[in-house]
Amino acid sequence: MLAEQLLRLTRRLHRIQSRQLGPIGITPAQFRLLRTVASYDAAPRMADLAQRLDVVPRAVTTLVDALEASGRVRRAPDPDSRRVVRIEITDEGRATLRSLRNARRAAAEEILAPLTVGQREVLGELLSALVDGMPERHC
Repeated sequence: MLAEQLLRLTRRLHRIQSRQLGPIGITPAQFRLLRTVASYDAAPRMADLAQRLDVVPRAVTTLVDALEASGRVRRAPDPDSRRVVRIEITDEGRATLRSLRNARRAAAEEILAPLTVGQREVLGELLSALVDGMPERHC
């Protein structure tokens, strides 16, 4: 029963997030990639992104293509290797991230609205225990 409830909540959160991301013109997967690119100190390689996101490199290529077409990231040559391509976030990408973070907060607020502050704190502690207790996946 608990697993079913978690799955239903995940699907609901995904629907709400997709609804809020739609007007911004970005998918949840593109948002995740954009957020990941922004988390690096230096522009990552495509392989770095695939490993961090735990996806095949082809999936990263498709996401980067879409984000590049919208001006949110750009491909840049690696200064040390002609064969390596780095992915840089653009000013448009940073502005999109700010909008997306606001949309995520609104989606979370919609999901958490029925809970009191105390219940939210307990839920946060429980979720942290579950996430922190998960073993790392290695492919």
